[in-house]
Amino acid sequence: MSSSKFLSARCAGAVAILAFAALGAGQAQAADTAADAPAAAEPADAVDAVVITSYGKSLQAAAQLKRSADYGLDAVNAEDIGKFPTRNAADALQLVTGVTIDRQRGAGLYVSVRGLGPQFQYTELNGRSIAVNDLIENGGAKGRQFRFEVLPTELISQIEVVKTPTADMDEGALGGNINIKTFKPLDLGKKAAFSVRETYSDVRKKADPSASGLFSWTNTDKTIGLLASGLYDERHVRNDRLYQVGWNLNRFTSVLGSGLYTPSRTRPTIETEHRKLYSGAVSGQWKPNSDFQTDVDLLITRLDVDYDEFGLDIYPDDSTFAVPQFVAGSQKVVGDTVVGGTINNVRWMGSRETSLNRHDLTVFGIKQAWTPGAWAFNAEYGVSRARSYHPDGKATTRNRIAFFAPLTYDFSRGYTSIPQLTTTVDYNNPANFVGQAFDYTWKDSRDTDETFRLDGSRMFDSWFTKVSFGVEQHNMNRTYLRRDWVLNDILNTPLTTLGSSFYEAMPYKGFLKDFAGNTPRTWVTPTSDAYYNKLYTAAVAAQPWSAADLRNSFIVDQKIHSAYVRGDFKFDLGAVPVSGNVGVRYAETKQLASGTLTSGTTPVPVGYLKEYKNWLPSLNVKFELRDDLVGRLSASRVVNRPNVTDSAPRISVSRDSPTASGGNPDLDPFLADQYDASLEWYPAPTTAVTGAVFIKTMDDYITAQNVTIQVPGRGDVLLSSNVNGGKAEVRGFEAAYNQSLSFLPGPFDGLGVQASVTLVDSKANYFAGNRQIKDDLVGLSKTSYNLVGYYEKGPISARLGWFWRSRYLQSIGSTTTAQSYIAAYGSLDGSLSYQITPQYAVTLEGSNLTDEVRYTYGKTTDQPMEIYHWGRTVSLTLRGKF
Repeated sequence: MSSSKFLSARCAGAVAILAFAALGAGQAQAADTAADAPAAAEPADAVDAVVITSYGKSLQAAAQLKRSADYGLDAVNAEDIGKFPTRNAADALQLVTGVTIDRQRGAGLYVSVRGLGPQFQYTELNGRSIAVNDLIENGGAKGRQFRFEVLPTELISQIEVVKTPTADMDEGALGGNINIKTFKPLDLGKKAAFSVRETYSDVRKKADPSASGLFSWTNTDKTIGLLASGLYDERHVRNDRLYQVGWNLNRFTSVLGSGLYTPSRTRPTIETEHRKLYSGAVSGQWKPNSDFQTDVDLLITRLDVDYDEFGLDIYPDDSTFAVPQFVAGSQKVVGDTVVGGTINNVRWMGSRETSLNRHDLTVFGIKQAWTPGAWAFNAEYGVSRARSYHPDGKATTRNRIAFFAPLTYDFSRGYTSIPQLTTTVDYNNPANFVGQAFDYTWKDSRDTDETFRLDGSRMFDSWFTKVSFGVEQHNMNRTYLRRDWVLNDILNTPLTTLGSSFYEAMPYKGFLKDFAGNTPRTWVTPTSDAYYNKLYTAAVAAQPWSAADLRNSFIVDQKIHSAYVRGDFKFDLGAVPVSGNVGVRYAETKQLASGTLTSGTTPVPVGYLKEYKNWLPSLNVKFELRDDLVGRLSASRVVNRPNVTDSAPRISVSRDSPTASGGNPDLDPFLADQYDASLEWYPAPTTAVTGAVFIKTMDDYITAQNVTIQVPGRGDVLLSSNVNGGKAEVRGFEAAYNQSLSFLPGPFDGLGVQASVTLVDSKANYFAGNRQIKDDLVGLSKTSYNLVGYYEKGPISARLGWFWRSRYLQSIGSTTTAQSYIAAYGSLDGSLSYQITPQYAVTLEGSNLTDEVRYTYGKTTDQPMEIYHWGRTVSLTLRGKF
């Protein structure tokens, strides 16, 4: 096992990519001197949804789409996705320049573009926005980030990432507009395809099946088309984690003095999931003539996640049942961090968390296009619904047992080593444990996203080539309901008195086995059902909603009315053809945030109305500097609305620490001015070298404030909520290079390379409580790069890719808690395919082949916070097409 070994090599890697690009492009240009000049670029729509038969040709199609577009974009086509170990769209988007992803349990979950985190992206399916599934096993909610795990790549034909918007595009992105396109029958014609796959994880040591199929049909005249596709995917996951939730400032001042950080809740844990994804899509098209076309799309996915976690929580900062005491003279201090010491009266809690979570997503859209002569009109309606809930009537259970004993800890070996966590009590002996509170949490999160839009345009035979205009109504609703039961019936009851049905030995072995150190590896764990069966009675279930339940629940309803006008132009500036577009979009947002607050102990329903109006101009200019050289300049004003959870009138109190989070219905949106300049060189049909510089200046940056509140039964609790007031700026450079090395002598003429690098810097000034954060934004990696080599010759196709990003800010912390960073991380993914016959191919795929581990640390590397290991994944796939 290795950690990410390229911390000091990120600049060297970026320079190597650019140097190789220049050398290879020069070779290609020399090799093609006698060849015809590159063909003129086709309109962007001409390469939409084309299924390419090789990876190299798919890169050419993506480059052609980029070259012909009226704005800045990058794309990845179906052949890119189908031949990489990509279980969802986030994994596929790694291939796009400037895109990084957040992984959870080894699979892509969230997407960042040009250094800006997941909440700053705007995701669409077939050009229409999508409702958001936003509930995970512990009940947390992010807000606007789309969870890409619910979209399998087998159903997707193309993904576009738009980086310089136009006035006709929906507003909402500071990073990128991500448009995911599914297959269409009139593009495919009569075709059928299938795949069957077996996937093996080397941590869980279990193989899982997957199968998908697609059938497309058109009539003889190709005026009617129908397509149906489906997928079933199963996966068993195990993750080994050792983490702590943050380093606390000034916790033991009577012994240590002020200005020092000590560890908070620390948790070795094994997380397991049994995932089942069901997905189906239906598409219909009717095109009776060249002027009239009707498109209807339906996508339905269901992701069931059976979650089972085994943890040992160590609480050096919790005084609920006993007051921890730091032993004077035991401390080991490095800088402002107490990296080692002994603390008495620490709660050691064995925990078992179980839940069955279901994530449903339904997306429907219909589009009617009419193009009479120089005019074009579109009417479009889309509605999507997402729901995350517990389908079996049984919610999240947290089964807990504990003992109190000293903790001797030592984090001084660094953030890539396991910490030393020892005590004088045997945590594998059931006789040492007593019962703790049983937590039962029910959650139901529903999102609805509905859009109706009308668009029109008129072509002109002059330098002013087209005028476009349109109106749109966009309705979004998030309804979040949550109930918590905390049942203390067995508190302090000896575990052996409860009986053997209430505990068991750890069912898994080898916890972080490749890390040496004296830390818990196995422990007594509660069973999954005994506590629920004993404590959650019919009388408990019938209890009315508590004030805390009502404070946790909310409804946020947004109605957005927008209109735009866009003008396209094309003329010659001397010998240089110039084209582009200029326009303005107006968006009016009305938000009603409803929930419950308490006056003393009395719940009071509240509702807050928030309105804001935004004028959003945009300009995109394209210069055809030579037949093979394109330059672009772009400027725009963009808006990004706050996370839904940040706008809700809610208060959620943590069960495991004296903290709480709350919403602020008066938040203003993020606003930004962004500027972009790019240069694209296409020296040969098989080669593209591109680069761009960009600036994003953000107003009203949302920052955190902390206040101490009184919570009945909990005492003083630190409440974190968000306010406007910060400033931030992002400046960056990105470059990409792809080339087929066909000029090499055989058999090396089947080689090819694809590479990209993104360098980003930020200037920021905002607060986490009363701690100032400077020049750091959540989710921003200052350096990221991808390097992919491929080989295609005869029936053999192989590909190997390295995807790397530098460290980034994960959490800003609070007044009393340090911020946290995820360390630099890379993943080596690859595939090897053999075309058995023209219809059948077999593919061996692997991800995280070097068994990388993800690490997290606090404000410095002297504050280790997490070791996260999910291991390698290997799959074998048989594909067929007819």
